[in-house]
Amino acid sequence: MSQPRVVVLDYGFGNVRSAVRALERVGAQVELTADKRAAQEADGLVVPGVGAFAAVMAGLRQVGGDQVVDRRLAGGRPVLGICVGMQVLFAEGVEHGVRTEGLGEWPGVVDRLQADVVPHMGWATVEAPHGTVLFDGIGDQRFYFVHSYAARTFPLNDQAPADPRLTPPRVTWADHGGRFVAAVENGALAATQFHPEKSGDAGAQLLRNWVGTLR
Repeated sequence: MSQPRVVVLDYGFGNVRSAVRALERVGAQVELTADKRAAQEADGLVVPGVGAFAAVMAGLRQVGGDQVVDRRLAGGRPVLGICVGMQVLFAEGVEHGVRTEGLGEWPGVVDRLQADVVPHMGWATVEAPHGTVLFDGIGDQRFYFVHSYAARTFPLNDQAPADPRLTPPRVTWADHGGRFVAAVENGALAATQFHPEKSGDAGAQLLRNWVGTLR
């Protein structure tokens, strides 16, 4: 069986080398590139991200990453967002009072964590839902977070699906001064607020679970 082909989108933001190595270790054939055609045609696309929401969005748009994500999802082709690469999938981000439009794949706002200590840095457990694919076998494990902002609600799950045959997204939660979205599985679109590539064996298994959906 051939290895799934995964593109890690290289747009100037993200811990890309560690993500590439982590995906290679779990059996993917990985290319780090900003090439739109390669990103469109790969079996899976990973959108990493670190730093500020607005800067990540600007970098994505500069290489046409916003269009690639939209077209892939329109065709049911898998996308995985990591850290700020997850945050920009929401409708907007708010940093220092400035609102920035996100990719809008999910409604909702990413804003500052309401905690005594920010950033949230270190290992934390998560609350994974029934039927999760990403967390299959690792729902009780800890994962590595480094962030000051997050989505603290997930409005899409509060809305009835237009088609009753559709299931709502599976949302995984974590807590730091209050609950926030730690991961989402929504058809072809998946994302984690934490860094699986920095989360040891548990993170490797999560990536292995995702790569397994590409076969």
